[in-house]
Amino acid sequence: MFKKELRGSKYFFILVFLPLVFIYGCAANQRMASQVKKTFRESKIMGNYQVGFALADTNAEKLIYQEEADKYFIPASNMKLLTFYAALKMLPDSIPSIRYVIRGDSLIFWGNGDPSFLQSRLQAGNTYHFLQSATQKLFFAEGRYRGSFYGQGWAWDDYNDYYQAEINELPLMDNLVKVKVVNGELAVSPQLFASCFYKDSTITDTTFKITRSFNSNVFTYPNRPAPSGFTQEIPYKTGTAISLSLLSDTLHRPVQLIHMPLDSNAKTVYNMKKADVLRELMLPSDNFIAEQLLLVCANQFQQQLNTADAIRYISTRYLSDLPDKPHWVDGSGLSRMNLITPRDMIKVLSNIYKEVGSREELFSLLPAGGKSGTLKNAYPKTNHPFVFGKTGSFSNNYNQSGYIVTKKGKVLLFSFMNNQFIQPTVEVRKEMARIVTFIHEKF
Repeated sequence: MFKKELRGSKYFFILVFLPLVFIYGCAANQRMASQVKKTFRESKIMGNYQVGFALADTNAEKLIYQEEADKYFIPASNMKLLTFYAALKMLPDSIPSIRYVIRGDSLIFWGNGDPSFLQSRLQAGNTYHFLQSATQKLFFAEGRYRGSFYGQGWAWDDYNDYYQAEINELPLMDNLVKVKVVNGELAVSPQLFASCFYKDSTITDTTFKITRSFNSNVFTYPNRPAPSGFTQEIPYKTGTAISLSLLSDTLHRPVQLIHMPLDSNAKTVYNMKKADVLRELMLPSDNFIAEQLLLVCANQFQQQLNTADAIRYISTRYLSDLPDKPHWVDGSGLSRMNLITPRDMIKVLSNIYKEVGSREELFSLLPAGGKSGTLKNAYPKTNHPFVFGKTGSFSNNYNQSGYIVTKKGKVLLFSFMNNQFIQPTVEVRKEMARIVTFIHEKF
C-alpha cells in the first residue's frame, strides 16, 4: 500500500529523478577525466619534471581528475591563497590598524602590523588622519611583534630586492625606499633616507644598481649618472627608531617611544577596506602585504603578533579539514620550506568560494588570465577572461591554482603545480595554458 501511494505522488519522481541526475553527473565527470587525461598524455615536456594537478567542482567533495594530487609541492606564492582565506575568515570589513588608549594629555598606541598604513598604492588615510589630528601627545608602545624581520627559510641574499621587505609591527610606506631619476638626479622617497645615499667609486658593475648595507640603512651606487628612466625599490632596515623618525616626519609632529604592554581596554582604529587590501595582495602578488596580514590576524586572538602563532591558529580553526597537513611557515610563499598538495589547494579554493558567496566579487579580487595581475601574460590577451587565481613561481618552479569558467558556464577548481624543471618557465606556462584552455573550451 505504501509503495503504491508513493508511486502516485510527487515523491516518486524525486526518488527516481535524483539517482538519474547523479548517474549522469558521474558519467559526465568520467568523460571529462578521460579527456583531460588524454591532454596530459599528449604533453611533450611534462614527463620531464614533477607535475601535480587536481580538478574539481566547487563543492570539492570528489576530484574529477588528478595527477599526483596527494604529493607535496613547493607552492611559492600559491601559499597566499591560505593567507587570503585567513583574512576572509578573521578580519572585519576594514583592517584593524592600531590599538590605542588616552591617558591624560597622552595618546598611547600599539601597532597591529597593518600593511595599508601609508602604503604607497592603497593611499589609506584613516590612521594617518587619526594620529595627525589628535590633540594629545603621541607615544608609540613597541614590543608586540615577536619574530624575526624575515620569514622562516627566506633567502638572506635577496635582502636588497623589493619583494623581500622586512616584517614588523608598525610598517610604514611598504617598508621600502623608492628611488627614481628626476631631472637627471636621484629622487628618494621617503625623503628622510636621502642623506643615507652615497656614491661609491669602487663599484664597477655595468648595470646601475643601488645596494643597501645588510645591517644598516646605508645605500651605495656607482659614481656615474643614473640612466634615464631608472627606478628601484629597496627594503629599508626596520627598527623602532627609524619607524618613529618616519612617522614623525610624515605627521609633522613628534612621536615618542614608551614601554607599556597592550592595554586590554585599548580601542581600535580601522584603516583600509579589507577587500581593497586583499586585491592589492593578490593581483601583484605582494609579499609584504601577505606577511603583515598574518600579524593582523594574530592581533584578532592574542596580544603578541607572531607569524607562527597565526599559522597554528588558522590551521587548527579554519583548515583542519584539509586532506593533507601542509608544512606552512610564512604568509607569502617566499620560503621554499612551504609544502602543500594540489588536493589541499582544491579544498582551500572551495572554502574561499563558499566564504565570498558572490562569484563576481571573488573574481574581482584575483588575477584574471589574459587581463590582470600575475595571470595577465599567462594567457592570450582578452576582455573576457576564463581563468581566475594565483600564480606561484621560483626558479625551476611554476604553479597556478584557481578557478576555470567553462564555455558552458560551469566553475571548476584547479591546482596545477610544476616543480624541479630545467626548461624555460615560458614553455611550462604555455603547456599549462594549453591544458587549462582545453578544459575551458571542452566543458
